[in-house]
Amino acid sequence: MRAANSAVHHVNTAHPRWLFMQLAVYTSGMMSESSATAPATEQAARRPRVAVVGASGYAGGETLRLLAGHPGVEVATVTAHSSAGKRLSEVAPHIDLGHDPVLQETGVETLRGHDVVVLALPHGQSGQIAAALRAEDPDVLVLDLGADHRLESAEEWEAYYRSEHSGTWTYGMPELPLADGTRQREQLRTAREIAVPGCNATAVTLALAPLLRAELLDAGALSAVLPVGYSGAGRAAKQHLLFSEASGTAAPYAVGGTHRHIPEVLQNLRRATGREDARLGFTPVLVPMSRGILAVCTAPVAEGTTTADLLAALEHDYAGEHFVTVLPEGSAPATGQVAGANTIRLGAAVDARSGQATVISAIDNLVKGTAGAALQSMNLALGLPEATGLSRTALAP
Repeated sequence: MRAANSAVHHVNTAHPRWLFMQLAVYTSGMMSESSATAPATEQAARRPRVAVVGASGYAGGETLRLLAGHPGVEVATVTAHSSAGKRLSEVAPHIDLGHDPVLQETGVETLRGHDVVVLALPHGQSGQIAAALRAEDPDVLVLDLGADHRLESAEEWEAYYRSEHSGTWTYGMPELPLADGTRQREQLRTAREIAVPGCNATAVTLALAPLLRAELLDAGALSAVLPVGYSGAGRAAKQHLLFSEASGTAAPYAVGGTHRHIPEVLQNLRRATGREDARLGFTPVLVPMSRGILAVCTAPVAEGTTTADLLAALEHDYAGEHFVTVLPEGSAPATGQVAGANTIRLGAAVDARSGQATVISAIDNLVKGTAGAALQSMNLALGLPEATGLSRTALAP
């Protein structure tokens, strides 16, 4: 699971904008010695220019933090709404881009001329600006960190989000195994419009997909309970997000099948298995930590299924995946093991008495769950090594 994927060195030479970029100077996410000694202005001219929209929020800020360590692109513009006019250091002093840009107002005129645009906007606000950008420049690579372009079904979108559907983009989950024997990353190599997955959807999908593909679980009786860190609720000031309200308590939300990531997970499981029979109970629980998701997924197992069978199915589907770790029997993941890293850790066990499987995944909701997935997808679309600018090493303590 930890060996680098052999496909990540593909270069998308079919796209004219990248023909002038000497992408061969990048190996395993690092610049070669010859590149490092080239004049800084020459290096900058070779790198795609990136704009991050919504840079003052948690998702946009985390994207900037990762981009600050990415050798293959240049952060050229940052925008915001209420924070427009402030310096980046005023709203995100932990991020060092090598300069301190002013947050611009978000608009097509500000974003015009960039090679990559990352939209970190509230749900329902990406569709219009994305359409305007693509109308002006069909070659621009746009990544939507919101939900606007994740769902294939307009009916499901309208039922869960109560607004008009903005269309479906290429889904940004490279590791997702598909029913036709390929992986989602193959579609990302030629994408110009990428819908970055939801964080909860990532944690549940990657835990369950291989086991449903191997027909080890009862697809009609899936359940997931997800302790989630408060950064998943966004940066806006709300009473229930205050420290005095959140500290020392756990609070479920979107109970009773109302969470918006449910149709996204079920869509992913259909893509992975080719089947329509999955049913999912889904309950997220806010717990007093800043970041992290621990998805505890349960389902009845097929008769005779053992813990070893579950782990073998996970290991089979994620063999060679750079950012996926399947833990040995008797081990379970924890959120502290993935904080700050673009990794997902998976553990599984069968309770022979109850006939139930428990599959647990841990991710950092802001990295693997959002910004890290965006960079992985961006790297694939630009023809860069998939792991560029991303780390498997977590923060501790």
